[in-house]
Amino acid sequence: MTEFDIRREHGASKGRYVIQKAGEEAELTYSVTTPTLIIADHTGVPDSFRGTGAGLALVMRLVADARAEGVKIVPLCPFVNATRKKHPEWADVFV
Repeated sequence: MTEFDIRREHGASKGRYVIQKAGEEAELTYSVTTPTLIIADHTGVPDSFRGTGAGLALVMRLVADARAEGVKIVPLCPFVNATRKKHPEWADVFV
């Protein structure tokens, strides 16, 4: 998997993780429901990023930040949900 520079934009009610490359961006968006619960809403990866591991990198960063901050994740996004099923070691951060 390629190493990515992932930027986090976090607000009071919404946030996202972003990877930018060559004028395009991959993102994973989330909604903040409580200080300890977020909903992973959507993951969007442009065709130019496909096969690079960008989507997985975004989910891994989401999981790492959730663990560090004591936050649980509701995996509404189909990609996040499918990816978490492949990683049972992440069960502690998903509800």
